[in-house]
Amino acid sequence: MNDHSPKRRFRPRTALAVCLPLLTAGAFAPGIVRPDAALAPAPLRFEVSFPAERSARPLDGRILLMISNDEAAEPRFQIGDGPTTQLLFGLDVDGLAPGRPAVIDGSVFGYPLPSLSAIPAGEYRVQALLNRYETFRLASGKTVKLPMDQGEGQRWNAKPGNLICEPVRLRLDPERSGTVALILDREIPPIPPPRDTKYIRHERIQSRLLSDFWGRPMFLGACLLLPAGFDEHPEARYPLFINHGHFPYTIGDFREEPPDPDLAPDFSERFRLAGYNRVQQDYAHKLYKDWTGPGFPRVIVMEIQHANPYYDDSYAVNSANLGPYGDAIVQELIPYIEKKYRGLGQGWARFLYGGSTGGWEALAAQVFYPDAFNGCWAACPDPIDFRAYTVVNIYEHQNAYYADAAWKRTPRPGERNYLGEVKTTLEQANHRELAIATHGRSGEQWDIWQAVFSPAGDDGYPEPIWDKLTGTIDPEVARYWRDHYDLGHILRRDWPTLGPKLEGKIHIYVGDMDNFYLNNAVYLVEEFLESTKDPHYGGEVDYGDRAEHCWNGDHSRPNAVSRLRYHQMFIPRAVERMLRTAPDGADLKSWRY
Repeated sequence: MNDHSPKRRFRPRTALAVCLPLLTAGAFAPGIVRPDAALAPAPLRFEVSFPAERSARPLDGRILLMISNDEAAEPRFQIGDGPTTQLLFGLDVDGLAPGRPAVIDGSVFGYPLPSLSAIPAGEYRVQALLNRYETFRLASGKTVKLPMDQGEGQRWNAKPGNLICEPVRLRLDPERSGTVALILDREIPPIPPPRDTKYIRHERIQSRLLSDFWGRPMFLGACLLLPAGFDEHPEARYPLFINHGHFPYTIGDFREEPPDPDLAPDFSERFRLAGYNRVQQDYAHKLYKDWTGPGFPRVIVMEIQHANPYYDDSYAVNSANLGPYGDAIVQELIPYIEKKYRGLGQGWARFLYGGSTGGWEALAAQVFYPDAFNGCWAACPDPIDFRAYTVVNIYEHQNAYYADAAWKRTPRPGERNYLGEVKTTLEQANHRELAIATHGRSGEQWDIWQAVFSPAGDDGYPEPIWDKLTGTIDPEVARYWRDHYDLGHILRRDWPTLGPKLEGKIHIYVGDMDNFYLNNAVYLVEEFLESTKDPHYGGEVDYGDRAEHCWNGDHSRPNAVSRLRYHQMFIPRAVERMLRTAPDGADLKSWRY
């Protein structure tokens, strides 16, 4: 793939715009020069720079240019996989000095239009951003430049320290508009730390394992939900429940205050439900009442903060590109939490649950650390068998974006609704990531799977599973994925030794109309699990009829509601298993007050 670096040549400008507060159509703020009609028209190009007031030293990163004809929000918040997405163009910059422009012209790759030259002439809002990269000198001897998370969960459009400008409204014509200058005169501010409460605590430790890998201090965090009576029962020691999922700022589904009666209802496009924000508050308060009420198990819930330079979490396994996150969590973070918060500290008293990314993590941690945990409840897990990597068989298919055929090009779908209506294709989703970043640095879904599962390349970045531009699959990388991270393959390969350690521990749930086709891999794993003998796996695999992402095994409630009840659903089931399987002499009383 081409890496379009900034052009050094200077052209006479035919238009100038600086990033000032949003202009009304046809208006120009002081300092914005109207195009001179007497000058010969020139192709549209943008010069993006930052002033020395924002950084006196050169910066590395990715310049992102967003162009929108939608007034609903800032252009930086309008880039997505759906049909309402706006336009994005990206350019790597290495040592960009203050005041020096980076040039985005018709040669720079974009999404969903591939080039500035394809934009229809018209009125648009324009915004630019610099996603800043940091230099990492890895233990492997490689040096890479990556966008380190700053507490926001790897969201390039909201990352503290990134430079941006306010949207500006301009009339653009790809053949006549000439040069538009944009100045990144603002910086996204830091995120304040979350507040501890009686029930919610936040911990952060430096990981020796991860720091050694990355060549700099690296940290793991934990958001904890403590049981009712924790302070009043200092003699009690508690089971630990790990709720895997995306980066948690805090425990977000626990609310001590009653729902806000004045909260203006919003609309959830995903669930086609008005007032979903009110539903979330209602169920968060219900969790508080259940959690503190009589009869609910007194346990510790932990959500892990393991954002890294590639994504908002690590997938909780050891990886050639992310480092030994699996070992760091099991050997460093969990013992620290259990010691400080009086955990029972044994595998029989630890459980895993989660959905989507968290569903994969729950199952993977149980498979890779079978003695460290006593059961997993994995809802709508990311692909757990790479023969169905969503709709791609990475071992047999030649191309990820199009069905293998001699005479026609049939695109592979990337996302659907419960009726099967396609929202995006795999090519479009991957091209969005390619516009955001090269070398798998987008912080998005396909790039993190690649970063977790792939070997490291000679350049220090993940080896691509397929060509990001064309979709051509690399069979050698696919074999590496199979041997190291294909959970279905690993279960089949290692069942004689894994089976006795996993008996009764595996529970998987998915909707049969999962938006991302994640049910396909579950079918394959279920086929093997049901065939197991000596021992039989003794768990559960269940499907929700026409249920979308992220169905969790609840047949009695709509998916939009049941996903808010993970704790109430899975903790009691796990406690039942713990009481059945605890070793002789285990503490089954101190925490059951």
